[in-house]
Amino acid sequence: MGRVLAVIIWIITLLSVGLFIFGKWWFPEAISEHAPALDRQFMITIVVVGISFAAAQIALGWAVWKFRDTGKPGDRAVYSHGSNRLEVIWTVITAVVFIALAVMGQSVWASLRLHDAPPGSYTVEVVSQQFQWNFHYAGADNKFGRTDPSLIDDGALNFIGLDPGDAAGADDSVTAALAIPVNRPVELRLRSKDVIHSFWVPQLRFKQDLVPGMEIKVNFTANRVGKYELACAELCGQLHFKMKSYMLVLPDDELNSLTALPQAQFQARMGELLNKYQLPTK
Repeated sequence: MGRVLAVIIWIITLLSVGLFIFGKWWFPEAISEHAPALDRQFMITIVVVGISFAAAQIALGWAVWKFRDTGKPGDRAVYSHGSNRLEVIWTVITAVVFIALAVMGQSVWASLRLHDAPPGSYTVEVVSQQFQWNFHYAGADNKFGRTDPSLIDDGALNFIGLDPGDAAGADDSVTAALAIPVNRPVELRLRSKDVIHSFWVPQLRFKQDLVPGMEIKVNFTANRVGKYELACAELCGQLHFKMKSYMLVLPDDELNSLTALPQAQFQARMGELLNKYQLPTK
């Protein structure tokens, strides 16, 4: 029975590693400037962890095989105190490897979250709520209108509390889909009205929580035109599964003509663009 169990362990290990090697279930194609560095870091991590996992399971199978019950008369179990030296060695090696991986991965994370967006970045305010996304665009004057939580009125479709008396907000638009320019830095100002939500577009290789009471600024550059699904990646309530939208990455001419439109026409044109672009097939 010991040999059978050892072989089962090795087979499961081989199949598990094979799922990653064959790459059938893998990331969708990346569409952002920071994605190659993030993917490279992920690959380094998965290789290191994969080697460690395979080595540990192979050793486990060997131990099960070698120290199995042979059924011979007189065989007795042997107790061992182990080796303190070996335990210290492999603990130190594990700590060094994983701390090194964590430090290497911080550079991409910090560049997106801890540095200000470059001058001239395209800015969109993102306000999440149960269970929808609201994207606030500055109009032709490139100034965001004032918002006030006391002015929020979902029944009147004022989901972000935009002040109708503020002249700067007269040409602003609020939609349920995100449109950003291609090959230009984008800054998102993320806020939540109720609970924690999470902004996630898999092709961007980007995910960020939106926390009530905080404005979180992040920036990135998308480099491929298209339509991509945007989801909430944080369980936020009973209808969490319905909290999804789309992100359009548009050429400058299409985006400029879109943002120059008044709210009603902006909404209609956004619908046309969502129909024009198709989701990626992989």
